[in-house]
Amino acid sequence: MTTLTGSATPRRHGMTEQAADAAVDQACRMLRLPTIRQQFGEITESATREQMSYRAYLAELLLAECDDRARRRSERRIRAAGFPRDKSLRAFDFDANPNVDPATINTLASCEWVKKGQPLCLIGDSGTGKSHLLIAMGTEAAMHGYRVKYILATKLVNELVEAADEKQLSKTIARYGRVDLLCLDELGYMALDRRGAELLFQVLTEREEKNSVAIASNEPFSGWGKTFTEPRLCAAIVDRLTFGGQIIETGSDSYRLARTARDRAAAPAAEATVSDADAPADESADQPELELQS
Repeated sequence: MTTLTGSATPRRHGMTEQAADAAVDQACRMLRLPTIRQQFGEITESATREQMSYRAYLAELLLAECDDRARRRSERRIRAAGFPRDKSLRAFDFDANPNVDPATINTLASCEWVKKGQPLCLIGDSGTGKSHLLIAMGTEAAMHGYRVKYILATKLVNELVEAADEKQLSKTIARYGRVDLLCLDELGYMALDRRGAELLFQVLTEREEKNSVAIASNEPFSGWGKTFTEPRLCAAIVDRLTFGGQIIETGSDSYRLARTARDRAAAPAAEATVSDADAPADESADQPELELQS
């Protein structure tokens, strides 16, 4: 009977640096450590210069792999959310949107409300930044490790109607119920018939006090009767989307429209400046005055 003692793989003494690099590369491929494989040389040189201990050197390698994996996971969650464009809180112009309190937004960026399953309502006219904030908040949640799904309200209702017709409604509602944050954009732009409103209500009920819903709407709650035409159903939906949540009103002044107006006003001035620069100089100013002969 053979007894195994120590390591099953003998230690390799006298390995050249070239052989060691090849062994590290092969091991990283086998163990699926792409970041260590790519950054091994750079981290090794840095460790040599800084005279790191073996433990510190190993920690640098492993932390580099962990950080890169966390970054890739965040990128996958952001892609899976289905955002139509990239928006960040850093890019939000608070000076152009004085109705939005930066301190409130910074507090929401911690995503504690997502952890607690609370709703968020962004209410304001077109061009006031509510969709920007909705996408940016969803992006922050994805970066914090939450599963996020972005969808237009009308698209979700159409998907639910199709699922109901195909006897797949329960499966579809469960799929939207599992994500940690559901971002509903453009709620209130179009009226929903009773069936569509009831199906949307089922999704909201599935998520109630369990997972968060964030919505962006151009209509104040008092005007939601135009979207949800059945009064009791409208009241129930408003209750689901506001209970224990945060309501942010982005105002009625479109900063996009204001910026467009500024750009148009600046364009003629810029063209005039260019035209003046390109115009020939007044040659008469450089000519000597002619004396009049009597």
